[in-house]
Amino acid sequence: MKDPDECANIHEVREEIDIIDREVIEALSKRFQYVIAAARFKTSEASVKAFDRFHDMLQQRREWAKESGLNPDVVENIYRDLVNYYIEEELKHYKSK
Repeated sequence: MKDPDECANIHEVREEIDIIDREVIEALSKRFQYVIAAARFKTSEASVKAFDRFHDMLQQRREWAKESGLNPDVVENIYRDLVNYYIEEELKHYKSK
C-alpha cells in the first residue's frame, strides 16, 4: 500500500481506498463469525442483547475514534447500526440452539 502522500493521481488514491474498504469488509466478516460463536455461550436473550456491554463497547469505540482523529459521533453511529444487526443475527443463532 502507498501512503496517501505517495499517490500521484486520483486513480491511485481510489485504488488505495478500495484496498482499505476490502480489508474493512473482511474484518467485519471475521467479527461477525465471533458474534455467532458468542451465541454458544449465551444463557438468555438478555445476555445476547447485553445492554451494558453494548453501551460500554460504544463508549470504547468513541474513545478509539477520538484517538484516531475521527468524529466519535459518526463512529458510534456506524457501530450502533452494525452491532444492532449483529445482535439480531446472534439472536437467531441463540434461538436455534
